[in-house]
Amino acid sequence: MGRGKIVIRRIDNSTSRQVTFSKRRSGLFKKAKELAILCDAEVGLVVFSSTSRLYEYASSSMKNVIERFGKAKEEHQQVMMNPNSELMFWQREAASLRQQLQTLQENHRQLMGQELSGLGLKELQSLESQLEISIHAVRAKKDNLLINEIQELNREGSLIQQENAELYKKLNLVRQENMDLYKKLYEAGGSGVQKQSSDQNNSDGGYRITSSGDASVPVHLELSTRRSTGGDSPILG
Repeated sequence: MGRGKIVIRRIDNSTSRQVTFSKRRSGLFKKAKELAILCDAEVGLVVFSSTSRLYEYASSSMKNVIERFGKAKEEHQQVMMNPNSELMFWQREAASLRQQLQTLQENHRQLMGQELSGLGLKELQSLESQLEISIHAVRAKKDNLLINEIQELNREGSLIQQENAELYKKLNLVRQENMDLYKKLYEAGGSGVQKQSSDQNNSDGGYRITSSGDASVPVHLELSTRRSTGGDSPILG
């Protein structure tokens, strides 16, 4: 079973009250710290015990939190008392943003080498340092890009080498098959012998196989025509 609902009222027993205070205080400070970290909030927490003992927590410093609280409280009261004060507040904010924009534009022009006549030695040295830092960052970025491109080219080169190796293997297999065919042909027809077909009825010509004995030289199958002589010519009736 779950715990029953606790009635929020003062605890009469002093020992139980002190234990509860200690536990709840720890939980409260933990929640304040989590709120400051998770939400990027400026948190200030002040707790006085029943014995007037002080416990505090501040995400930055208690002095800054209190000063900021007093300033915000004062501005809020002015807005509530004077309706025009809110308009003045936003006007001041707009003027501050315009000033920041003008400063950024001026710094940009100076970084581009413009409007340098009014700068002193320290300002020019500071500008030079900023440019050196920017150049160093650009060069580092460029080097990283070049390294990545070189690595990509190396990977592509490795893939091409693997493909070439596979092609060489296939080519060697084809050459081996051709060599086997040549050997079978040489064994059937003889090496370096011109064999004329004797089973042809036409005595004017026949086929012959010419081979030089070298497996790398292709075999030529030619039609051999015999020149007719007077004694070999057939007699036509």
